[in-house]
Amino acid sequence: MPGMKLDPIDRKILAELQADGRMTNVELSRRVGISAPPCLRRVRALEEAGLIEGYHARVNARALDFEVMVFAMVGLNSQAEADLVAFEERVRSWPLVRECHMLNGEIDFLLKCVAPDLSTFQSFLTGSLTSAPNVASVKTSLVIRASKQEPGVPFDVLEERAAEEV
Repeated sequence: MPGMKLDPIDRKILAELQADGRMTNVELSRRVGISAPPCLRRVRALEEAGLIEGYHARVNARALDFEVMVFAMVGLNSQAEADLVAFEERVRSWPLVRECHMLNGEIDFLLKCVAPDLSTFQSFLTGSLTSAPNVASVKTSLVIRASKQEPGVPFDVLEERAAEEV
């Protein structure tokens, strides 16, 4: 909800839940400095406002034998809205694609894919992605190492901006 005014407690609740979505409401209320009932009401209001979209565990893909991560840069033949939407709908049906971002510029979509091995990814690439309707080009980059994987937003920047508005 762009433009929604959040007070410091709401921002602290969001930051704490982003860091640890499994903590109890009692622990959360202790960390943000309010009692449990109003803390729970605030969390529910943040959920209803769409600021909290869900709670997820960060799963170790390598520990589950998903050894391959690839970024695929996809160019389409047509960027008509109907064609973009059709591609996005198709992407949602591909389990190996974990993220899909429409871009502005030379590349239309950036896909983050994971697979247990290169042959599985290759089968997906040739059997599904490059042969999909409207796909003109696909360039791939194999991830060697991930140096940073932070979810959400940087709350320190949000706090700095809030302080400037005062």
